[in-house]
Amino acid sequence: MNVAFKPRADATLDHSKPPESLAELLVDIHARREDFMANRQMPPDIVARFKSLGLYRALVAKTFGGDERSPAEFCQWIETISEADGSAGWVASFGCSAVYLAALPEPTLRTLYANGPDVVFAGGLFPLQPAERTPEGFRISGRWKFASGCTGAELIGVGIAVKDQQSGGLPRVAVMPAERVRILPNWDVIGLQGTGSHDVLVDDVIVPEEWTMIRGAAASVDAPVYRYPNIALAAQVLAVVGLGVARSALDQLIDMASGGTSITGAPRMADRAYVQLELAKAEAMLRSARAFFYDETDRVWQTVLAGDVPSVKAKSVLRLAITHAARSAAEVARMACALAGTTAIYQGHGLSRAMCDSLVVAQHAFLSEGTLENAGKALLGLPTPPGFP
Repeated sequence: MNVAFKPRADATLDHSKPPESLAELLVDIHARREDFMANRQMPPDIVARFKSLGLYRALVAKTFGGDERSPAEFCQWIETISEADGSAGWVASFGCSAVYLAALPEPTLRTLYANGPDVVFAGGLFPLQPAERTPEGFRISGRWKFASGCTGAELIGVGIAVKDQQSGGLPRVAVMPAERVRILPNWDVIGLQGTGSHDVLVDDVIVPEEWTMIRGAAASVDAPVYRYPNIALAAQVLAVVGLGVARSALDQLIDMASGGTSITGAPRMADRAYVQLELAKAEAMLRSARAFFYDETDRVWQTVLAGDVPSVKAKSVLRLAITHAARSAAEVARMACALAGTTAIYQGHGLSRAMCDSLVVAQHAFLSEGTLENAGKALLGLPTPPGFP
């Protein structure tokens, strides 16, 4: 069985609005999860409602009409949405794109936000495709993978390789209107099916140089949110999807455990010692990982607000907390699914979905074993590769 979704009492993006504004959306998202999976993307009305709630302006600088929310606030919103559905949380998380788009030249940013800060961006950055430099800009053709949320985006970025480019090993991103990009609907995966992470194709498009940026470079305008480590934030907003999914899995397991006896006549789940033990372990694992995640987020944010630059060690520990959160969440969702036994093996069951969704989160390159290795290097005072931390 799938337990009815109940939004938390504090489920709101903006405390100046009634809590029901987000809560009602969460109920609708949870009810439509099967449609998201079947269509392999988030429908336009959900993206529009994310926009109206302020998700895509949350991390835009106030100088462009944005809200300049803190990283922790934004992550908590994504985590809450992910409790209703992981795919919805994943698509909503790309509101963080404003932070690394801030590396575009300031005149470009003013053009980008000329009609308001609620701009929906998606990107398919890899594999980097060669781009020819011309007097008008970069001539671009190619195909890129994993363009999450591309079906609802107004702007799409693609990763390009430019001969003799000096970028410190970081990719250059070319940003263009979505209508210049063709979407190849080939997202066929075991989890996060509703994210629309299709391939995108570009055929002989000229992108002016002022509409390109080095991903991970410093912002062209100053604001605290733009001084926060942007690659770390891009990883954070994905990891919290896993935390939200794992929270929903444990809540569903707890509801199931209070039910009747099994078909074999065994005691109800709540009365079995092994269920009590494993549930306690899973709860402690999730809460500990979440606390580490938000503690380090706040530590780095306070450093930024004080006008200081976070140290390599501080940023590396933040990356460690991010990866640990994603991987702990995947393990918690797996434990919940296993404890449910044969009940959870059916297609469409909430626990099997949570297990697969959280697994896909943890498989992301930003959250891979390599990030743990690099965090260890930083803790030992050894050099780390470009883009880390």
